[in-house]
Amino acid sequence: MAKDFFTREENYSRWYNDIVLKAGLAETSAVRGCMVIKPYGYAIWEKMQSALDKMFKDTGHSNAYFPIFIPKSFLNKEADHVEGFAKECAVVTHYRLKNDPSGKGIIVDEDARLEEELIIRPTSETIIWDTYRKWVQSYRDLPILVNQWANVVRWEMRTRMFLRTTEFLWQEGHTAHATKEEAVEETLRMLDVYTEFAEKHMAIPVIKGLKSENERFAGAVDTYCIEALMQDGKALQAGTSHFLGQNFAKAFDVKFSNKAGSMEYVWATSWGVSTRLVGALIMAHSDDNGLVLPPKLAPIQVVIVPIYKSSEEYQKVCEKAYEIKNMLDAKNISVKVDDRDTHKPGWKFNEYEFKGVPIRIAIGMRDLENKTVEIARRDTLEKASYQQADIANKIEHLLEAIQDNLFRKALAFREDNTIKVDKWEDFKSVLDSRGGFIMAHWDGTAETEEKIKEETKATIRCIPFENKNSEKGKCIYSGEPSNQRVIFARAY
Repeated sequence: MAKDFFTREENYSRWYNDIVLKAGLAETSAVRGCMVIKPYGYAIWEKMQSALDKMFKDTGHSNAYFPIFIPKSFLNKEADHVEGFAKECAVVTHYRLKNDPSGKGIIVDEDARLEEELIIRPTSETIIWDTYRKWVQSYRDLPILVNQWANVVRWEMRTRMFLRTTEFLWQEGHTAHATKEEAVEETLRMLDVYTEFAEKHMAIPVIKGLKSENERFAGAVDTYCIEALMQDGKALQAGTSHFLGQNFAKAFDVKFSNKAGSMEYVWATSWGVSTRLVGALIMAHSDDNGLVLPPKLAPIQVVIVPIYKSSEEYQKVCEKAYEIKNMLDAKNISVKVDDRDTHKPGWKFNEYEFKGVPIRIAIGMRDLENKTVEIARRDTLEKASYQQADIANKIEHLLEAIQDNLFRKALAFREDNTIKVDKWEDFKSVLDSRGGFIMAHWDGTAETEEKIKEETKATIRCIPFENKNSEKGKCIYSGEPSNQRVIFARAY
């Protein structure tokens, strides 16, 4: 199945696209820059949604839904916000079509122009804070802890499925608080939630940190992020959490009466992750045999392939296959028995290997006689024979081992590709030869950051929390004093 499949070494970009297409995750659509997420790809997103939704609710948040359309005047109310998103906005100008008088189909009805254009949401801060003005009068109404699962539109000129599309799916949390301290605590709490999800469910190690002013979310006071390293040495921002201060509360006049009876502006946060996490999953773990999925996010965790030569063997082998399936179902393990007689076992093996199913069980007549099964691991491609007795517990432990192995492998890759650099020439050389996370000093100015980006296409991915007490030095570019190293990388 994978014979016409590009390897990572041959062409990383084509390798990625081949996995998306051939593993049945997504395909291009009739709308430029938009994708169709196919059932297998959407099942991965549903797994992500389910895990994240529980984590959000466990931290006190509730789901709501807000309009996809935003009055254009709302974006004007927060200057940095409108400047940050203006070039990406899709605009609705009319509300009706009509038949073309010339008989050539339909045209926009010029008499149906909207009094005020509507923006298709690029993000929801403005429409939500206009709503919160109605919800908040007193400190008793706070905090508001709301999350929304939705789609957004950001007009993109260069797109890649899952990583950057004109329309994408995401969740966006929007919270309102009585004090700055509560809002900052919320911002960091949700960053920790994203970190736990990335590392425990996606098996991707991430670095937590603060975004530079140039990379900050439009309208935020501070933006925090988690950054992951992909196998081609590029960084991918895997989640952001924003401390919005009182910017949106002031823009939309959201005030509350505090315990002393005086009026104050509300403090705000927002945070989100999107379907680009599916792209991160592909690039962090997959290999030249196709997709590799961590068990916690795999739509099918175990596939059982019966092997038989006759209808009599088929009946016996399938009976045992479904017996094993029932034992695994009882442990909430997602199992599929592929008993199709339209494809040979070898074809099925290749299919499920390419789709990244963590464990494949093969069972034939000899296995019935020996009371064994053959088990293949997708992460290592190792095969071994196991006794059927207590197979459910063995599979359960094996899934845990695969999840752990994928994380440790990704962590080792990141550690091997995180490099401290002190000279500008070495900085450029490392970027061009291998990429990765480069730990280097920066003088803290937006001007220097922009010049580095212009000359190398590398950006400051984050100012990592863990290095706040690192050694002082000199900026990699300007030679000016620097208090700590930051992480540079080329990024998606």
